[in-house]
Amino acid sequence: MSDAQIGMWGILGLLALIAMRVPIGISLVLVSYLGIWAIVDQAAAWGMLQVVPHTFIANWTLSSVPMFLLMGFVCYHAGLTRGLFDTARLWLARLPGGLAIASVFGCSGFAAVTGSSVACAAAMGKVAVPEMVRNKYDMGLATGTLAAAGTVGALIPPSILLIIFGVVAQVSINDLFLGGIGAGLATSLTYVIVILIRVKLNPELAPPINERFTLAQKMASLKQTFPLVALVVGVLGGMFAGFFTATQAGAIGALLSFVVAAFSGTLTRKAVRLSVKETLVTCGSLFIVTIGASMLTRFLTLTGIGEAISGAVADMNTGPLMLLLGITLVYLLLGMFLEPIGAMLITLPIFLPLVGAAGVSVIWFGVYVTKLLEIGMITPPVGLNVFVISSTVGKSAPTDLVFRGVLWFFVADLVLLALLVAFPNIIMLIPRLI
Repeated sequence: MSDAQIGMWGILGLLALIAMRVPIGISLVLVSYLGIWAIVDQAAAWGMLQVVPHTFIANWTLSSVPMFLLMGFVCYHAGLTRGLFDTARLWLARLPGGLAIASVFGCSGFAAVTGSSVACAAAMGKVAVPEMVRNKYDMGLATGTLAAAGTVGALIPPSILLIIFGVVAQVSINDLFLGGIGAGLATSLTYVIVILIRVKLNPELAPPINERFTLAQKMASLKQTFPLVALVVGVLGGMFAGFFTATQAGAIGALLSFVVAAFSGTLTRKAVRLSVKETLVTCGSLFIVTIGASMLTRFLTLTGIGEAISGAVADMNTGPLMLLLGITLVYLLLGMFLEPIGAMLITLPIFLPLVGAAGVSVIWFGVYVTKLLEIGMITPPVGLNVFVISSTVGKSAPTDLVFRGVLWFFVADLVLLALLVAFPNIIMLIPRLI
């Protein structure tokens, strides 16, 4: 059996293990180990298993991942994010679907302190959905908005997906973060337009709110957001101004989150304990997947599959547009079954050489892939954000209802993908300016 055939059997075996619900990290490690054993020998496979975990995790840039996660968990458990939705509600409640729009802006604000779309959806869902239900909003609109708006959490920096992409692709994480700002803001604006259109077409989805707020009340509500705004400005502002790197920004952000929470009087022992615990659990599962993907990359390199696919595409003279269309379809399909990090790490060893050969900006591609993967968070049957919102709200929001609620946002996301391809500066304008 040739090396290429072993590689193809390895990929099929990986897909079979994932279909059998074997954890994706374990599947990656097992297939890579057995594949290298088949191509070289057991000693080489065992040597890889000894070397790769340390080599990959020892990458200094990855140290920012647990730090940014810790920053987000501290902000959540210390209650620094509670004022986001309340402030947006006071300012936007009078708009058609104002509470749903406030939820989108609340998620966008929380995204600036957490790199996780699941955490973003869960945190805002606990606050926003009950408020919308109290004002007799349609449950599908309320839950669908939160499930979709949570995806902004992986686009607006700090984004865990963009950090990992930067490590794998060896490109500037600062530039990826800057590109993510444009894509994140475009996503938020798209969702706001969807809400306005839906409520205009069917006002019963979001009955008007008669309660009026004075300018003094609105201005006073801004005080609730000061601690979080100060944290975001301190971390992202310092990073983009060049005072410290993206890796250092993680540690500074984690430290500042403790300081801000302490000055706010909300830093309790329980908040610290939960924040540290959730950071450790999340990092543990995340790093197992990334180690497995690193091993798979070495296995596929030995088989020559990546080079074979690149050569086949080059021989077909496929233009960048057709290449991006094919990559888009692959990620949309993978998003139905795999969690984002696993889907990204499995495919990047194959797609990155193709994108580079086609002359597509790797920075643009990293943000575009992140957007594609986040669409998978709201598509059946494994839309993680949908299940998070359903479990947060309870029996009144079964998953099928939430999936129906996100359908409009899914269609809007497809339109936005086309716009990102047609107008690359939506992503690249800010990196080029700065």
